[in-house]
Amino acid sequence: MKILLHICCAPCSIVPMRTLREEGHEVAGFFFNPNIHPSLEYRRRLETLQEYAHSAAFDLRVSEGYPMEEFLRGVAFREQDRCSYCYHLRLGETARTAAESGFDAFTSTLLYSKYQNHDLIRTIAESLAVQYGTAFCYRDFRDGWKEGIRLSKQMGMYRQPYCGCIYSEKERYLGAAASAGKAFASQKDKRA
Repeated sequence: MKILLHICCAPCSIVPMRTLREEGHEVAGFFFNPNIHPSLEYRRRLETLQEYAHSAAFDLRVSEGYPMEEFLRGVAFREQDRCSYCYHLRLGETARTAAESGFDAFTSTLLYSKYQNHDLIRTIAESLAVQYGTAFCYRDFRDGWKEGIRLSKQMGMYRQPYCGCIYSEKERYLGAAASAGKAFASQKDKRA
């Protein structure tokens, strides 16, 4: 099959790209991630992916523009459901592009991450496949999680410390700050 692989970042693309190619598929990458914030992070992830696509010799398509505002408008006041909206936005653009570009199917590197909601991704992607008249190629790439991390480190790739959106960045920092604050309070209680 000719498959369009939505890619969130270079490290997450290693195992899915390798797996699909080993299965005999013709795979092209697709970068559409308006959720990534700030714009410097977006550029860094894109540049790392472009370097990897060149070294791994695969076609990489990059969506024009960076509609971060569309993402933010879509999740404002619905932050608890932001991942659902984000999956729908990114997979919808991938399904549309796959259908319009003559691909047999689409899939996503989101299925590589052990932190993503696979059931929700699959449900949304299957619905989008029907909507756009294409197929969704489901694979659970999580078995390759540790291998992908090892290979990305070995290649010296930039490895981002959070999912990508401003909300996940906030959770990352507040989580660390909250843990530090609890440890400090605990130590203070012991000294009293």
